[in-house]
Amino acid sequence: MRLMVTGGAGFIGSAVVRRAIDAGDTVLNVDKLTYAANLDNIASVADHPNYQFSQSDICDMPKMAQLITEFKPDCVMNLAAETHVDRSIDGPGAFIQTNIVGTYSLLEASREFRKSGNAPSGFRFHHISTDEVFGSLGPTGEFTEDSPYQPNSPYSAAKASSDMLARAWRETFGLDVIVTNCSNNYGPYQFPEKLIPVVIIAALEGRDIPIYGKGDNIRDWLYVEDHADALLLVARKGKSGETYNVGGRAERTNLELVKMICTVLDDELSNSPHRPHESLIKFVSDRPGHDHRYAINCDKIERELGWQPSVSVEEGMRQTVLWYLNNKEWWEAIRGKGFDVAKRQGLGQQKS
Repeated sequence: MRLMVTGGAGFIGSAVVRRAIDAGDTVLNVDKLTYAANLDNIASVADHPNYQFSQSDICDMPKMAQLITEFKPDCVMNLAAETHVDRSIDGPGAFIQTNIVGTYSLLEASREFRKSGNAPSGFRFHHISTDEVFGSLGPTGEFTEDSPYQPNSPYSAAKASSDMLARAWRETFGLDVIVTNCSNNYGPYQFPEKLIPVVIIAALEGRDIPIYGKGDNIRDWLYVEDHADALLLVARKGKSGETYNVGGRAERTNLELVKMICTVLDDELSNSPHRPHESLIKFVSDRPGHDHRYAINCDKIERELGWQPSVSVEEGMRQTVLWYLNNKEWWEAIRGKGFDVAKRQGLGQQKS
């Protein structure tokens, strides 16, 4: 396939790009290179003859139209997004711009490409979203493709809006659109503002490991390489107009997850002065609007397309910890650019 991947220098996007190139696809990576993007993430394929890169903003509709017209993709995969909930609390405007306006721009450019008659047969738009659009679950149940949208943060509200735009462009304009909603991703190359790299780096340096509230918030954890495989499968074989949930079938509380990471660090760093790393855990005040539980039902993608997660959370977490231990220069370079991995975000305006 010829794939135009937006956000391909980010965490999930770069995994898709690497897997696609390995599978023999031709890829145009379109990325604005904001703070969370990193060309080091795709260094392994940067010189491949099937790989192209354009530093461009998805909100620039004329540029998106030009790239699509010139590259003639079989599929536009939209992974470009602002994704960090804490940042959305502190500065929601960027999330509205990128996640909503950017998606609109891509949809319109794709619609015009299809109308031009130059689009390949089967040209489609694959919009990648999140389970956070569904809001928060109680102690039981799972999100399905039919769950109502109940976003609770500026991030999830912006993603929910972009999902609705994708649906509308399918219903109104007949654009071949598919949507996927995933659970929490983890793995190599995740920008060090998310929970898992924050925990690993704090533990390595003997700093407090911050956990919101009581640490009883529950997430379903999906290894990023498994997610990338699912996205490429959906791009190839997903049914037009359908939505597919992609989950890891690995629910853990935040506290359980952090303790799992600490155990791996204890095993790998027997001489560390910070062992047991679990002693570094510090509970901090919760962030506003913190959803309590997410859980994805991914029966549909397993049943219809034959995908299922292949990496257990225990195996994946060990691989992830080892990657950060062995690639210190990657996250040190990010810190060298002025990013403070110890700074907490998402305080917002606390409720009285």
